Amino acid sequence: MSTQEIANRLVELCRMGENMQALKELYDQNVVSKEMPGSPNEIISGKDAVIKKSEEWFATVEEFHGGEISDPVVAEDHFACKMKMDCTFKGQGRMQIEELAVYKVNNGKITEEQFFYTMPG
Repeated sequence: MSTQEIANRLVELCRMGENMQALKELYDQNVVSKEMPGSPNEIISGKDAVIKKSEEWFATVEEFHGGEISDPVVAEDHFACKMKMDCTFKGQGRMQIEELAVYKVNNGKITEEQFFYTMPG
């Protein structure tokens, strides 16, 4: 799959609420996931570890009130999407989150993801 096809499929799955399917289907076994410096799980390597990180994050959500993902912007082997989420977190209350997600594609799989957002506090 081309970078554009991977980007379109990721957006399609996220819009259907199938984020975990996107990880399983589109991610390379050796994918690297990067969060903002100082955040928990700042750098995670390996598909299984990235899936586990995502499962742990979803487990902190008490209720989803809504979310959206932009159409992807593709440049060669990278693409980016703006993501917004409105969630109530267990013990933390309701929060609106907005982030920029940047992905790198190699040999038809996502090999790197990096998220940019403002850290709470």
